[in-house]
Amino acid sequence: MGLSFRAGSASVRTPATSANLGPGFDALGLALALYDDVTARVVPTGCRVGVTGEGAGELPTDETHLVVRAMRAAFDVLGGQPAGLAVDCVNRIPQARGLGSSSAAIVAGVQLARALVVDGRERMDDEAALRLAAELEGHPDNVAPCLLGGFTIAWTEDPAGARAVSLGPAAAVRPTVYVPGLRGLTSVARAALPATVPHSDAARNAARAALLVHALTADPTMLYAATEDYLHQRYRSSGMPDSARLLGELRALGVPAVISGAGPSILALTSPPDGFDPGMDWVAHRLPIDVTGARLDVGTLGHAERDPVAAGRKS
Repeated sequence: MGLSFRAGSASVRTPATSANLGPGFDALGLALALYDDVTARVVPTGCRVGVTGEGAGELPTDETHLVVRAMRAAFDVLGGQPAGLAVDCVNRIPQARGLGSSSAAIVAGVQLARALVVDGRERMDDEAALRLAAELEGHPDNVAPCLLGGFTIAWTEDPAGARAVSLGPAAAVRPTVYVPGLRGLTSVARAALPATVPHSDAARNAARAALLVHALTADPTMLYAATEDYLHQRYRSSGMPDSARLLGELRALGVPAVISGAGPSILALTSPPDGFDPGMDWVAHRLPIDVTGARLDVGTLGHAERDPVAAGRKS
């Protein structure tokens, strides 16, 4: 059976995310209240993308834009392609800074495709949306919090694919993100990782990752010990020396700080001491935790559909 596309537009708001959170490499993530807004509609022909804010004048404005590529992949799964697309992006998430800008674009594309197909949510349920987004991103640690909100644990099962649960973080977890002017590339950061690590490091890391779940949800006083990492941060430090310096300074003050994703941004999970100065090359953002995840608005189509994706959410 062919697809029926909705008239009018659909919009989605996707949050920034911070993945890894120290020891939770490729598994743990946190949604942050900094958002990209994307609106899309089906048009008779062609593909037009407008970009304002972050990435304006740099990101492609045709079929190669990541939102459009994610939409096309989702339409394939849903069963057919529209003749044309018009997409407008208002970007606030810094690009290539370790705050999930690519995951936000992928999640936006998948969600918009589902919204623009009349029975899109029936053809692709929430679990399938997570699996597709993770396939497009390459790993689930950023797309899971972007979809679900809150603090997420993501993993991959064979052959089912990505799965995730969302947990409510404790009220005392108050993130501050330090964003540098320089950009970083996930591919470069991953290339710095060794093929193997000592068994003792793996054991220490497993203990810290388990403790981090408890610390983030129930006892933030344990966050400093829980954010010690033995798998990736020190191996990447030579490629981002300014980030390594700031990370060391914050931790020396007792702040549970980590590299955000693949860097170069730094995430502090509690407020730094009053008067702390990261230096002129850094911009500090105090960001609440987003607890709802990606939010669709198809009210312009005659009804509102504002419920966040809820696959795996725990109360």
